[in-house]
Amino acid sequence: MKSPLKNTEPLKEKHRGLRRHALLTAEIKKKLPKLYSTDGIKDKMVHLKLFSPYSQWTLYVAEFDGKDTFFGYVTGTAFPEWGYSSYSELAKSNRNGLPLIERDKYFKPKKFSQILK
Repeated sequence: MKSPLKNTEPLKEKHRGLRRHALLTAEIKKKLPKLYSTDGIKDKMVHLKLFSPYSQWTLYVAEFDGKDTFFGYVTGTAFPEWGYSSYSELAKSNRNGLPLIERDKYFKPKKFSQILK
């Protein structure tokens, strides 16, 4: 079934706030591999970069379950690691109405090894 959303149209985010752009567009969602589909691939392709402008926290997303769960590499914590994150929790996280998580609108998909350079 074809999505009623245009490729560049943002997905509806209830807690979008002052972000003025969506964390996940229909176009990006379409390109993200399904959860677990890149198991065994050492140098995964990263399709999306989310970050906090208030800290060094960054999530490089490699997979998405199509509903709410991202799989990616998190930096800016005591121990950078691969793990799972909730799209809905990231989208609604805010402080005093200001969004805590942003999407790097200029990020181009690249291999994970290129990000570490």
